[in-house]
Amino acid sequence: MSMFEFLRNEPIMLAAVCLLLGLVIGSFLNVVIHRLPRMLERDWDSQAADLLDQREMPEAAARLRGEDTGKYNLVAPPSACPHCGRRIKAWENVPIVSYAFLRGRCAGCKARISLRYPVIELVSGLLSAYIGWRFGLTLAMAGALVFAWSLIALTAIDIDTQLLPDDITLPLLWLGLIVNLNGAFVPLSSAVIGAIAGYLSLWSVYWLFKLATKKEGMGYGDFKLLGAIGAWLGWKMLPAVILLSSVVGAIVGISMIVFARHGRNTPIPFGPYLAVAGLIAMFWGEAINRTYLQF
Repeated sequence: MSMFEFLRNEPIMLAAVCLLLGLVIGSFLNVVIHRLPRMLERDWDSQAADLLDQREMPEAAARLRGEDTGKYNLVAPPSACPHCGRRIKAWENVPIVSYAFLRGRCAGCKARISLRYPVIELVSGLLSAYIGWRFGLTLAMAGALVFAWSLIALTAIDIDTQLLPDDITLPLLWLGLIVNLNGAFVPLSSAVIGAIAGYLSLWSVYWLFKLATKKEGMGYGDFKLLGAIGAWLGWKMLPAVILLSSVVGAIVGISMIVFARHGRNTPIPFGPYLAVAGLIAMFWGEAINRTYLQF
């Protein structure tokens, strides 16, 4: 019996493999969450500096470029402690285990390591295990893993920066259409309509709100994210996703205003609520649709 057949016939073992894979990917997601926004900022500064050079403003361009011209991407430079600059060794990068062994502190300067790192790893691992158990060793499982990992990264980035980078949302949209070429989740026609309807629905809300209040109620990244969710799950899931994200967003927003004294005019990222609603819809969307259609 091949390993492929073994995992296909043993859902518990497949879930365990997905758990380990999810923990490793979760560690990489922490890198993406930390570095991708900074990569975008460096790119924007570089573009602005080039424009200032064209306008013969070299001093302003030099300030934008700054002194740090070294390579900076998802693999370089190697991970290091943000407090002391000490390079993190391989044994210190083992998901969850290293954090527990180090007691949440840098091995060099003893500065506290954010709890978010093991939380992201744990969430990624548990979600991956559930996906492996639920979908089995299929194309849908592989797609659902990528879908979930992307939403985890987008959630954390949006919380930190209120940005939903095109580098993730647009490939996620196209990948959803590709995965559904053979109907992994929904027929291709439903996926295409879902992508269009998902984008246009929030785009319409954005412009109606802006025309009525002269303010921007959400960012363009939210349109693209809902379009991506529609590409993966089809247009029939969009009402459930919008309803779930709006209800959860309203509850959290009101709670933050009442209990955390969050200013009414302080923006609250909507991407995390869309992401959570997208995952709920992927797992239990059909049951949710049947329930609310009965009413």
